[in-house]
Amino acid sequence: MKKPTTYTAIACLCIYAATACTRDVPMVSLGIDDTYYIARMQKLDLKPALTGSEYIWRVNNEIVSRQRDYIFLSGKEGRYEVSFEIVDKDTPYKYDFVINVVHEEVEYSPYISKVLEYCPAPGQFVNEMPEYAEGDTYADILRKAEECISGTNDIMISLGGYGGYVTFAFDHTVMNVEGENDFRIWGNAFYELTNPDAKGGSAEPGIIMVSYDANCNGLPDDEWYELAGSEYYKPATLHNFSITYRRPDPSQTPVENEDGYLSDIYYIPWTDSEGNTGYIAKNTFHGQSYYPLWVEDDELTFSGSRLMPNGIDISGTGRYYVLYAYDWGYVDNHPNEFEELNSFDIGNAVDKDGKKVHLPGADFIRVYTGLNQYCGWLGETSTEISRARDLHIALPGVPLPDPVSE
Repeated sequence: MKKPTTYTAIACLCIYAATACTRDVPMVSLGIDDTYYIARMQKLDLKPALTGSEYIWRVNNEIVSRQRDYIFLSGKEGRYEVSFEIVDKDTPYKYDFVINVVHEEVEYSPYISKVLEYCPAPGQFVNEMPEYAEGDTYADILRKAEECISGTNDIMISLGGYGGYVTFAFDHTVMNVEGENDFRIWGNAFYELTNPDAKGGSAEPGIIMVSYDANCNGLPDDEWYELAGSEYYKPATLHNFSITYRRPDPSQTPVENEDGYLSDIYYIPWTDSEGNTGYIAKNTFHGQSYYPLWVEDDELTFSGSRLMPNGIDISGTGRYYVLYAYDWGYVDNHPNEFEELNSFDIGNAVDKDGKKVHLPGADFIRVYTGLNQYCGWLGETSTEISRARDLHIALPGVPLPDPVSE
Protein backbone atom coordinates (compact mmCIF):
# COMPACT_ATOMS: atom_id res chain seq x y z
CA MET A 1 0.00 0.00 0.00
CA LYS A 2 1.41 3.35 -1.03
CA LYS A 3 1.12 6.60 0.82
CA PRO A 4 -1.20 9.13 -0.90
CA THR A 5 0.88 11.37 -3.14
CA THR A 6 -1.13 14.45 -2.15
CA TYR A 7 0.35 14.40 1.33
CA THR A 8 3.87 14.65 2.63
CA ALA A 9 5.01 13.72 6.14
CA ILE A 10 8.39 14.94 7.33
CA ALA A 11 10.37 14.15 10.44
CA CYS A 12 13.60 15.62 11.73
CA LEU A 13 15.99 13.05 13.15
CA CYS A 14 18.09 14.45 16.00
CA ILE A 15 20.86 12.21 17.21
CA TYR A 16 21.68 13.25 20.73
CA ALA A 17 25.39 13.48 21.51
CA ALA A 18 27.18 15.19 24.38
CA THR A 19 23.77 16.30 25.72
CA ALA A 20 22.71 17.99 22.45
CA CYS A 21 20.40 17.27 19.54
CA THR A 22 21.98 18.14 16.23
CA ARG A 23 19.63 19.77 13.74
CA ASP A 24 21.89 19.42 10.71
CA VAL A 25 20.59 15.92 9.92
CA PRO A 26 18.77 16.08 6.55
CA MET A 27 14.98 16.01 6.49
CA VAL A 28 13.64 12.68 5.32
CA SER A 29 10.22 11.54 4.11
CA LEU A 30 8.45 9.04 6.32
CA GLY A 31 6.56 6.27 4.54
CA ILE A 32 4.68 3.33 5.98
CA ASP A 33 7.76 1.11 5.70
CA ASP A 34 10.29 3.67 6.97
CA THR A 35 12.77 2.38 9.51
CA TYR A 36 15.07 4.24 11.90
CA TYR A 37 18.05 3.21 13.98
CA ILE A 38 18.87 5.25 17.05
CA ALA A 39 21.04 4.63 20.09
CA ARG A 40 19.40 4.10 23.46
CA MET A 41 19.01 7.22 25.62
CA GLN A 42 19.14 9.44 22.52
CA LYS A 43 16.33 11.51 21.03
CA LEU A 44 14.43 11.19 17.78
CA ASP A 45 12.70 14.55 17.27
CA LEU A 46 9.69 13.96 15.02
CA LYS A 47 8.12 17.00 13.34
CA PRO A 48 5.43 16.16 10.79
CA ALA A 49 4.75 18.75 8.10
CA LEU A 50 1.00 18.16 8.05
CA THR A 51 -1.51 19.88 10.29
CA GLY A 52 -4.92 18.83 11.48
CA SER A 53 -7.46 19.20 14.25
CA GLU A 54 -5.96 16.53 16.52
CA TYR A 55 -2.90 14.29 16.61
CA ILE A 56 -2.23 10.85 18.05
CA TRP A 57 1.18 9.21 18.46
CA ARG A 58 1.30 5.53 19.38
CA VAL A 59 4.28 3.39 20.30
CA ASN A 60 3.61 -0.36 20.30
CA ASN A 61 -0.12 0.47 20.20
CA GLU A 62 0.05 2.66 23.32
CA ILE A 63 -0.87 6.33 23.02
CA VAL A 64 2.17 8.38 24.07
CA SER A 65 1.30 11.90 22.89
CA ARG A 66 -1.46 14.04 21.43
CA GLN A 67 0.80 16.90 20.40
CA ARG A 68 1.78 17.62 16.81
CA ASP A 69 5.50 17.07 17.48
CA TYR A 70 6.87 14.13 19.43
CA ILE A 71 10.30 13.25 20.80
CA PHE A 72 10.92 9.53 20.89
CA LEU A 73 13.31 8.42 23.63
CA SER A 74 13.99 5.01 25.09
CA GLY A 75 16.57 3.53 27.41
CA LYS A 76 15.72 0.00 26.34
CA GLU A 77 17.05 -1.56 23.17
CA GLY A 78 14.57 -3.18 20.82
CA ARG A 79 12.10 -2.70 17.98
CA TYR A 80 9.35 -0.10 18.42
CA GLU A 81 6.33 0.13 16.11
CA VAL A 82 5.24 3.74 15.87
CA SER A 83 2.19 5.30 14.26
CA PHE A 84 1.22 8.91 13.73
CA GLU A 85 -2.41 9.83 13.08
CA ILE A 86 -3.95 13.13 12.11
CA VAL A 87 -7.57 13.26 13.22
CA ASP A 88 -9.27 15.69 10.84
CA LYS A 89 -12.61 15.43 9.03
CA ASP A 90 -11.22 16.96 5.83
CA THR A 91 -7.70 15.57 5.68
CA PRO A 92 -7.37 12.50 7.92
CA TYR A 93 -4.04 10.77 7.65
CA LYS A 94 -2.11 7.93 9.26
CA TYR A 95 1.30 6.42 8.73
CA ASP A 96 3.34 3.74 10.45
CA PHE A 97 7.06 3.23 10.82
CA VAL A 98 9.60 1.37 12.92
CA ILE A 99 12.28 2.66 15.28
CA ASN A 100 15.06 0.28 16.22
CA VAL A 101 16.82 1.27 19.43
CA VAL A 102 20.35 -0.09 19.46
CA HIS A 103 23.34 -0.04 21.78
CA GLU A 104 25.55 3.02 21.38
CA GLU A 105 28.68 2.60 19.25
CA VAL A 106 30.85 4.31 21.86
CA GLU A 107 30.01 3.27 25.40
CA TYR A 108 28.43 6.02 27.47
CA SER A 109 30.21 7.27 30.54
CA PRO A 110 28.25 6.86 33.78
CA TYR A 111 29.79 10.11 35.03
CA ILE A 112 29.54 13.85 34.32
CA SER A 113 30.84 14.80 30.89
CA LYS A 114 30.16 18.53 30.80
CA VAL A 115 29.78 21.44 33.24
CA LEU A 116 27.63 24.10 31.59
CA GLU A 117 27.34 26.66 34.41
CA TYR A 118 29.29 27.38 37.55
CA CYS A 119 27.88 30.32 39.50
CA PRO A 120 28.79 30.14 43.20
CA ALA A 121 27.45 32.57 45.77
CA PRO A 122 30.06 34.27 47.99
CA GLY A 123 31.67 31.91 50.49
CA GLN A 124 34.88 30.98 52.28
CA PHE A 125 35.87 28.35 49.69
CA VAL A 126 35.07 30.47 46.63
CA ASN A 127 38.16 31.23 44.54
CA GLU A 128 39.79 28.18 46.19
CA MET A 129 37.54 25.27 45.06
CA PRO A 130 38.28 25.55 42.15
CA GLU A 131 41.24 27.89 42.47
CA TYR A 132 41.10 31.27 40.80
CA ALA A 133 44.30 32.50 39.14
CA GLU A 134 44.96 36.13 38.30
CA GLY A 135 43.30 36.98 35.00
CA ASP A 136 40.99 33.96 34.91
CA THR A 137 37.79 34.53 32.95
CA TYR A 138 34.46 32.81 33.49
CA ALA A 139 35.42 30.37 30.73
CA ASP A 140 38.59 29.49 32.65
CA ILE A 141 36.69 28.87 35.89
CA LEU A 142 34.04 26.85 34.06
CA ARG A 143 36.75 24.65 32.58
CA LYS A 144 38.35 24.20 36.00
CA ALA A 145 35.01 23.23 37.54
CA GLU A 146 34.50 20.67 34.78
CA GLU A 147 37.98 19.25 35.31
CA CYS A 148 37.18 18.84 39.01
CA ILE A 149 33.90 16.94 38.87
CA SER A 150 33.77 15.26 35.46
CA GLY A 151 34.53 11.58 35.07
CA THR A 152 36.03 10.08 38.21
CA ASN A 153 38.18 13.10 39.07
CA ASP A 154 36.52 13.55 42.48
CA ILE A 155 37.85 17.04 43.23
CA MET A 156 35.50 19.06 45.41
CA ILE A 157 33.95 22.32 44.21
CA SER A 158 32.08 24.71 46.48
CA LEU A 159 28.79 26.41 45.63
CA GLY A 160 29.19 29.09 48.30
CA GLY A 161 26.29 30.49 50.31
CA TYR A 162 22.58 30.22 49.58
CA GLY A 163 21.70 29.95 45.90
CA GLY A 164 25.15 29.32 44.45
CA TYR A 165 24.86 26.61 41.79
CA VAL A 166 26.47 24.34 39.23
CA THR A 167 24.80 22.88 36.13
CA PHE A 168 26.15 19.71 34.52
CA ALA A 169 25.24 17.04 32.00
CA PHE A 170 26.13 13.53 30.92
CA ASP A 171 26.89 12.35 27.37
CA HIS A 172 23.32 11.05 27.11
CA THR A 173 19.89 11.63 28.61
CA VAL A 174 19.53 10.25 32.13
CA MET A 175 16.39 8.13 31.91
CA ASN A 176 13.53 8.49 34.37
CA VAL A 177 12.96 4.84 35.28
CA GLU A 178 9.76 4.36 37.25
CA GLY A 179 10.26 3.30 40.85
CA GLU A 180 14.05 3.66 40.76
CA ASN A 181 16.64 6.24 41.68
CA ASP A 182 18.21 7.58 38.53
CA PHE A 183 21.45 9.31 39.52
CA ARG A 184 23.77 9.78 42.47
CA ILE A 185 25.79 12.82 43.62
CA TRP A 186 28.78 12.85 45.97
CA GLY A 187 29.41 15.60 48.56
CA ASN A 188 31.47 15.83 51.76
CA ALA A 189 28.87 15.49 54.52
CA PHE A 190 29.74 13.55 57.68
CA TYR A 191 28.17 12.56 61.00
CA GLU A 192 29.86 13.57 64.23
CA LEU A 193 31.44 10.64 66.08
CA THR A 194 29.87 11.30 69.50
CA ASN A 195 26.28 10.71 68.32
CA PRO A 196 26.19 9.36 64.76
CA ASP A 197 22.64 8.00 65.14
CA ALA A 198 21.35 11.59 65.35
CA LYS A 199 22.63 12.11 61.78
CA GLY A 200 24.22 15.38 62.74
CA GLY A 201 27.66 16.69 61.94
CA SER A 202 28.30 18.56 58.73
CA ALA A 203 25.21 18.44 56.50
CA GLU A 204 25.10 21.28 53.97
CA PRO A 205 22.08 20.35 51.86
CA GLY A 206 21.91 21.28 48.21
CA ILE A 207 18.64 21.36 46.28
CA ILE A 208 18.43 19.59 42.91
CA MET A 209 16.81 20.91 39.74
CA VAL A 210 16.44 18.95 36.49
CA SER A 211 15.63 19.98 32.94
CA TYR A 212 14.62 18.01 29.86
CA ASP A 213 15.96 19.35 26.55
CA ALA A 214 12.54 19.61 24.91
CA ASN A 215 13.71 22.05 22.24
CA CYS A 216 16.66 19.81 21.37
CA ASN A 217 19.21 22.62 21.21
CA GLY A 218 21.68 21.21 23.71
CA LEU A 219 21.39 24.22 26.02
CA PRO A 220 19.93 24.40 29.54
CA ASP A 221 17.24 26.87 28.48
CA ASP A 222 14.11 24.73 28.86
CA GLU A 223 11.95 24.74 31.98
CA TRP A 224 13.55 23.66 35.25
CA TYR A 225 11.90 21.44 37.84
CA GLU A 226 12.85 20.94 41.47
CA LEU A 227 13.21 17.42 42.84
CA ALA A 228 11.00 17.60 45.90
CA GLY A 229 12.90 16.25 48.91
CA SER A 230 11.68 15.50 52.41
CA GLU A 231 11.37 19.21 53.29
CA TYR A 232 9.67 20.50 50.15
CA TYR A 233 6.09 20.62 51.45
CA LYS A 234 6.91 21.60 55.04
CA PRO A 235 5.72 25.05 56.18
CA ALA A 236 9.24 26.10 57.20
CA THR A 237 10.50 25.75 53.63
CA LEU A 238 10.24 28.97 51.65
CA HIS A 239 9.58 28.91 47.91
CA ASN A 240 10.20 31.79 45.52
CA PHE A 241 12.87 33.04 47.91
CA SER A 242 15.65 35.30 46.66
CA ILE A 243 18.81 36.85 48.06
CA THR A 244 21.19 39.53 46.78
CA TYR A 245 24.85 39.75 47.81
CA ARG A 246 26.97 42.90 47.36
CA ARG A 247 30.65 42.97 46.56
CA PRO A 248 32.67 43.87 49.68
CA ASP A 249 33.77 47.49 49.96
CA PRO A 250 37.59 47.53 49.62
CA SER A 251 37.79 50.76 51.65
CA GLN A 252 35.85 49.29 54.57
CA THR A 253 37.77 48.79 57.83
CA PRO A 254 37.48 45.12 58.91
CA VAL A 255 35.80 44.47 62.25
CA GLU A 256 36.90 41.36 64.14
CA ASN A 257 34.72 39.39 66.51
CA GLU A 258 35.59 39.08 70.19
CA ASP A 259 37.05 35.60 69.88
CA GLY A 260 39.27 36.60 66.98
CA TYR A 261 38.31 33.78 64.59
CA LEU A 262 36.30 36.15 62.38
CA SER A 263 38.48 38.79 60.76
CA ASP A 264 35.58 40.82 59.32
CA ILE A 265 32.05 40.29 60.62
CA TYR A 266 30.58 42.81 58.14
CA TYR A 267 32.42 41.49 55.09
CA ILE A 268 29.78 40.74 52.41
CA PRO A 269 26.31 42.25 52.99
CA TRP A 270 23.13 40.59 51.78
CA THR A 271 19.40 41.31 51.65
CA ASP A 272 16.63 38.81 50.97
CA SER A 273 13.05 38.75 49.69
CA GLU A 274 11.72 38.41 53.26
CA GLY A 275 13.10 41.82 54.21
CA ASN A 276 16.05 40.41 56.15
CA THR A 277 19.63 41.65 56.00
CA GLY A 278 22.90 40.15 57.13
CA TYR A 279 26.52 39.45 56.29
CA ILE A 280 28.81 36.66 55.21
CA ALA A 281 31.69 37.16 57.60
CA LYS A 282 35.34 36.55 56.75
CA ASN A 283 37.23 34.13 58.98
CA THR A 284 40.88 33.73 59.79
CA PHE A 285 41.14 30.34 58.07
CA HIS A 286 40.53 31.66 54.54
CA GLY A 287 42.07 34.98 53.62
CA GLN A 288 41.24 35.16 49.91
CA SER A 289 38.31 37.07 48.47
CA TYR A 290 34.99 35.32 49.11
CA TYR A 291 33.31 37.14 46.21
CA PRO A 292 33.88 35.40 42.82
CA LEU A 293 36.80 37.31 41.32
CA TRP A 294 35.88 36.56 37.71
CA VAL A 295 32.49 38.26 38.15
CA GLU A 296 32.30 41.90 37.04
CA ASP A 297 28.89 42.68 38.58
CA ASP A 298 28.86 44.26 42.03
CA GLU A 299 25.70 42.37 42.99
CA LEU A 300 24.73 38.72 42.71
CA THR A 301 21.13 37.55 43.04
CA PHE A 302 19.98 33.96 43.49
CA SER A 303 16.50 32.52 43.90
CA GLY A 304 14.73 29.24 44.57
CA SER A 305 13.51 27.27 47.55
CA ARG A 306 15.13 27.90 50.92
CA LEU A 307 15.30 25.20 53.56
CA MET A 308 14.94 25.93 57.26
CA PRO A 309 18.22 26.18 59.25
CA ASN A 310 19.68 22.84 60.32
CA GLY A 311 22.57 24.08 62.48
CA ILE A 312 22.41 23.99 66.29
CA ASP A 313 25.02 25.53 68.57
CA ILE A 314 25.23 22.76 71.16
CA SER A 315 27.98 24.61 73.04
CA GLY A 316 25.81 27.67 73.62
CA THR A 317 28.84 29.88 73.01
CA GLY A 318 29.09 29.73 69.21
CA ARG A 319 32.05 27.34 69.37
CA TYR A 320 30.47 24.01 68.43
CA TYR A 321 27.75 23.75 65.81
CA VAL A 322 26.15 20.52 64.64
CA LEU A 323 24.42 20.57 61.26
CA TYR A 324 21.71 17.88 61.15
CA ALA A 325 20.78 16.04 57.97
CA TYR A 326 17.31 16.18 56.47
CA ASP A 327 15.64 12.83 55.82
CA TRP A 328 16.20 12.50 52.06
CA GLY A 329 16.36 14.24 48.71
CA TYR A 330 19.34 16.61 49.08
CA VAL A 331 22.98 16.70 47.99
CA ASP A 332 25.82 16.88 50.56
CA ASN A 333 23.29 15.96 53.21
CA HIS A 334 24.40 12.45 54.28
CA PRO A 335 27.86 10.79 54.13
CA ASN A 336 28.73 9.32 50.76
CA GLU A 337 28.77 5.74 52.03
CA PHE A 338 24.96 5.90 52.34
CA GLU A 339 24.28 5.35 48.64
CA GLU A 340 20.49 5.36 48.87
CA LEU A 341 20.46 8.71 50.70
CA ASN A 342 22.68 10.26 48.04
CA SER A 343 20.70 8.93 45.07
CA PHE A 344 17.82 10.75 43.43
CA ASP A 345 14.66 9.97 41.48
CA ILE A 346 13.65 12.17 38.53
CA GLY A 347 10.11 11.02 39.33
CA ASN A 348 10.12 13.50 42.25
CA ALA A 349 10.19 16.47 39.88
CA VAL A 350 7.62 19.21 40.57
CA ASP A 351 6.78 22.42 38.73
CA LYS A 352 6.92 25.94 40.16
CA ASP A 353 3.55 25.37 41.85
CA GLY A 354 4.66 22.15 43.54
CA LYS A 355 2.67 19.86 41.21
CA LYS A 356 4.29 16.62 40.12
CA VAL A 357 5.37 16.42 36.50
CA HIS A 358 6.46 13.44 34.43
CA LEU A 359 9.73 13.85 32.56
CA PRO A 360 11.08 11.18 30.20
CA GLY A 361 14.53 11.93 31.57
CA ALA A 362 16.94 14.68 32.53
CA ASP A 363 19.45 16.25 30.17
CA PHE A 364 20.67 18.87 32.62
CA ILE A 365 21.08 18.71 36.40
CA ARG A 366 21.56 21.73 38.64
CA VAL A 367 22.53 21.74 42.32
CA TYR A 368 22.32 24.86 44.48
CA THR A 369 22.98 25.59 48.14
CA GLY A 370 19.62 25.36 49.91
CA LEU A 371 20.34 27.16 53.19
CA ASN A 372 21.05 30.76 54.15
CA GLN A 373 22.83 30.03 57.40
CA TYR A 374 25.98 31.14 59.22
CA CYS A 375 27.45 28.96 61.96
CA GLY A 376 30.17 30.85 63.81
CA TRP A 377 33.71 29.79 62.98
CA LEU A 378 32.33 27.14 60.59
CA GLY A 379 31.22 29.98 58.36
CA GLU A 380 28.36 29.96 55.88
CA THR A 381 26.61 26.71 55.04
CA SER A 382 27.78 25.87 51.53
CA THR A 383 27.03 22.80 49.45
CA GLU A 384 30.02 20.99 47.95
CA ILE A 385 30.00 18.28 45.29
CA SER A 386 32.73 16.16 43.71
CA ARG A 387 31.09 13.73 41.31
CA ALA A 388 27.81 12.41 39.90
CA ARG A 389 26.80 9.12 38.30
CA ASP A 390 23.95 7.88 36.12
CA LEU A 391 22.73 4.78 37.94
CA HIS A 392 21.39 3.23 34.72
CA ILE A 393 24.82 3.00 33.08
CA ALA A 394 26.89 0.05 34.22
CA LEU A 395 30.36 0.60 35.59
CA PRO A 396 33.13 -1.14 33.63
CA GLY A 397 33.06 -4.80 34.55
CA VAL A 398 30.07 -4.40 36.86
CA PRO A 399 26.76 -5.22 35.11
CA LEU A 400 23.54 -3.61 36.25
CA PRO A 401 21.12 -5.88 38.18
CA ASP A 402 18.40 -5.51 35.53
CA PRO A 403 18.14 -3.89 32.09
CA VAL A 404 16.86 -0.33 31.93
CA SER A 405 13.15 -0.28 31.12
CA GLU A 406 10.47 2.36 31.00
